[in-house]
Amino acid sequence: MRRVVFNQKGGVGKSTIVCNLAAISASEGLRTLVIDLDAQSNSSQYLLGAAAAEATPTVADFFNTALTFSFKPVDVASFIHPTPFENLDVMPAHPDLDTLHGKLESRYKIYKLRDALNELDNQYDAIYIDTPPALNFYTRSALIAVDRCLIPFDCDDFSRRALYTLLENVKEIQQDHNADLAVEGIVINQFQPRASLPQKLVDELVGEGLPVLAARLSSSVKIRESHQQAKPVIHLDPAHKLAHEFRALHLELSGA
Repeated sequence: MRRVVFNQKGGVGKSTIVCNLAAISASEGLRTLVIDLDAQSNSSQYLLGAAAAEATPTVADFFNTALTFSFKPVDVASFIHPTPFENLDVMPAHPDLDTLHGKLESRYKIYKLRDALNELDNQYDAIYIDTPPALNFYTRSALIAVDRCLIPFDCDDFSRRALYTLLENVKEIQQDHNADLAVEGIVINQFQPRASLPQKLVDELVGEGLPVLAARLSSSVKIRESHQQAKPVIHLDPAHKLAHEFRALHLELSGA
């Protein structure tokens, strides 16, 4: 299964969700790959720690090959790096993604990522893609290349207004480029069950028939600690409430 975690709003936990779901997938014996398309490299740093800065080649190098002619076929696997966690690999990001963006878009290389993932189908059971907080070339490439889209949602009115535009954008990609693309669910992130507004917003989204997932991810300082130590929560503190919540989310997606 190929999944992209996408939201045009920053700071909603895309990288955290990608890396923790991927870590759970890998812990269950599934060959799992994370592809980091965000030039900020948050997922790369989360999984590789300080080694992310020296990891090469990167996903930027992969896209750069699309701009140069070569008689030799590109080996997609050569851009993939192992992480310290068994069964979990990453194709790391690089700041050069920002420089390449305009060139790739102008030369319409939008299907290159999909073609690369087709080559990797026999090597991985699960692929998770982290995206930048914008509907740009890289996000569109990811939406074209995957089967499922997960949308992180913070419980506030601004996020709610942006959600409808986001769903329309995904629908447009589905209609024009990828008929197999489906919104797998809306992930309620940084949820505070004792606050009335978050629950009210969730109830309204469910009432509108939107695909809100039952699992909730709590707001917790454990995430910051997890980022700092470059360890997904199930490896940092398997008994923590948040680790159970990520497992519940993964189980819900596996049964969907």
